[in-house]
Amino acid sequence: MAEKKGAEDRRKARVRRAIQKAANGRPRLSVFRSSKQIYAQIIDDVRGVTVASASTIEKDLRAKLKTGATVEAAKEIGKLVAERAAKAGVKQVIFDRSGYLFHGRVKALADAAREGGLDF
Repeated sequence: MAEKKGAEDRRKARVRRAIQKAANGRPRLSVFRSSKQIYAQIIDDVRGVTVASASTIEKDLRAKLKTGATVEAAKEIGKLVAERAAKAGVKQVIFDRSGYLFHGRVKALADAAREGGLDF
């Protein structure tokens, strides 16, 4: 018997469908935020590989940040993922907010990634 999808899963699928139509082969910058951490990945859906990633659970960031659930932590992750994407040769991405509203930590991460050199 198939499980019924919750509202969050339907919203995430709807956002992802729209992103894939608009991507034109660009990799996507996917964001996941939990109550304690924030994660970002640049994923090439054509090849099916993760090009770059950053999260607040990395050892060097844990020492620098008080907690991973703040706007300041999201800014650090945005800068770090943009830096790693530049090393991998990625300049243009499409932003996948994963169904989260574009404010707070998600917006801070996106703004920091733009400042770091990513174009979206």
